[in-house]
Amino acid sequence: MALSAGIVGLPNAGKSTLFNALTRAGATVGNYPFTTIEPNTGIVPVPDDRLERLAEIFRPPRVIPATVTFTDIAGLVRGASRGEGLGNQFLGHIRETDAVVMVVRSFSDDDVSHVEGAVDPVRDIDLLELELALADLETVRRRLDRTERTAQLRKDKELQTMATLRRVQEHLDRGAPVRSLGLGDAERDLIRDLFLLTAKPLLVVANVGEADAAREVPDAVVERAARSGGEALAVSARIESELVELEPEDQRAFLAELGVEQPGLARLARAAYHLLDLVTFFTAGEKEVRAWTLPSGGTALDAAGSIHTDFARGFIRAEVIDAAALIDAGSYAAARERGRLRLEGRDYPVEDGDVVHIRFNV
Repeated sequence: MALSAGIVGLPNAGKSTLFNALTRAGATVGNYPFTTIEPNTGIVPVPDDRLERLAEIFRPPRVIPATVTFTDIAGLVRGASRGEGLGNQFLGHIRETDAVVMVVRSFSDDDVSHVEGAVDPVRDIDLLELELALADLETVRRRLDRTERTAQLRKDKELQTMATLRRVQEHLDRGAPVRSLGLGDAERDLIRDLFLLTAKPLLVVANVGEADAAREVPDAVVERAARSGGEALAVSARIESELVELEPEDQRAFLAELGVEQPGLARLARAAYHLLDLVTFFTAGEKEVRAWTLPSGGTALDAAGSIHTDFARGFIRAEVIDAAALIDAGSYAAARERGRLRLEGRDYPVEDGDVVHIRFNV
């Protein structure tokens, strides 16, 4: 599965600067509202030391990392749900993403104006969540109106749908995100095709100044994100934009000087994986070393299907070894001699870091 995230934020929050740093896509950045008129999309490889170490063993012609697709849209402003500004026009571009990354400004700079007049990341989260909730509310109202008109045709199913829609509507009317409602699996299935923005997992990125890059996320931001059922991390978009211009050795020296252990991309990618409860498994051989993404709890059969439908259709067994064990052994042959390779059936729950070889017959 491919992971995708939509980036939202107020104008001048630094989201396009962060997007550029993550994707090197050259999205326009400027100190004025609505710089990002057209949505920008970039595919970012997820750094993984295990993938690099496996590639060193097998030296294949192709090394394929897991990726995250980021979509950056125009900045939202107060009243966006009523047509203010331009951001609301582009919310449709992120409705089908897996998660929402909310960038809020947590740095002070007299040369960079703030659309709300002063820096207050908690207020900005409140504002953005409200605008997303109001956009979802309009979507739910339209669907509820249409469902009520057709209820007599499919009475049982539509009654269930209407009950769920009304429950969601009441929750959104209170300004609360759908992700905090606690819907059951059946209820989520009934509204899945609405792609509600506030139902998506939320990651708040506090865009901090360079002096604060090594510090923890401000407690107030963490607490506010948690109230919306989300998580938070701190990243300095300015530092990240400088890092991408440096060679790897210079990047490490720069980060060490700042007291930062990892670049923002690695931390953001890991946070997104944690948010979506995903695991990474690998396929490794002389032709290709590749990282794959699977929902936590996914089985060997699910892993086979994500590689190729024929693998799932003709699944026999999965040969499995932990990446660390394979790297330590240095080869499949050595790992087999140590008894580290094992055969698993279709119901085996794939664990993060598994190297999987599917045995199949079609």
